[in-house]
Amino acid sequence: MASIFRFVFFLLLTIFFPVQSSSTSLLQKTCNATTYYDFCLASLASKPESSKADVRGLSAIAVGIAVANATSTSSFTSSLANAIADPSLRAVLRTCAAKYANAREALRSSLDALAAESYDYAFVHVSAAAEYPSVCHVLFRQVPRLVYPPELARREEALEHLCTIALDIITLLG
Repeated sequence: MASIFRFVFFLLLTIFFPVQSSSTSLLQKTCNATTYYDFCLASLASKPESSKADVRGLSAIAVGIAVANATSTSSFTSSLANAIADPSLRAVLRTCAAKYANAREALRSSLDALAAESYDYAFVHVSAAAEYPSVCHVLFRQVPRLVYPPELARREEALEHLCTIALDIITLLG
């Protein structure tokens, strides 16, 4: 009896929700091809448009999430710099804000390349964006008395993961 119930339940699910299950499957399959499966799935699933996107659409969504991260981190770092009295720390934070703004612009260029189906250029732009946060970290290491803010470290890691995910998905395109 239980097996008949499961069969009917499964049949009803596939009849009434076929698009959602196939889109979820594409999302899972795509994220499975990335370095950070869980982070990919959580990030892309947070965007409703992911459920209807193809792989190219998922790559653009991943890059868009990275753009949002770079934008908010640039603003966060700039605000932090404005609140700091130490001139060395302020200078490093302002440089970091500029690096995250550069990452944002590189990611926007990647979106343009994806729209034009120029996947090699999209890959190059995302690769460049992934490097900018590490420059910020290096700047902090060059001034031994400066402590790298934990929130900035968390944001750096998130952007690097998002860029890696975007690169992994772009690789699937061509």
